Amino acid sequence: MSAATVEINDAIFCQAHLKEVCKECDYDGREENDGFYGFDFMDREGIEAPLSSTTKDGEYQCKKHGSTTCNQCYGWKKQITRARAAAKKAGKKSS
Repeated sequence: MSAATVEINDAIFCQAHLKEVCKECDYDGREENDGFYGFDFMDREGIEAPLSSTTKDGEYQCKKHGSTTCNQCYGWKKQITRARAAAKKAGKKSS
């Protein structure tokens, strides 16, 4: 059985905790999200959605700005790029 997921501004997260990688839900959406943004999959830290609520139409919006397309809170490509850079840097340190 796969975990229930939600899409927030073009990225996929577990529905229960809004995490891209969730041990509790046994869910890992990194490969799908990386692929969506044009990256090859790599082992990196997962991203998490900020505090969010749903609109009457069921769309997620950030609580900080009340926006469903908030680039500041939902700037996934930038967050994924940072996580990938950190993973590469960590990999270089250990080799």
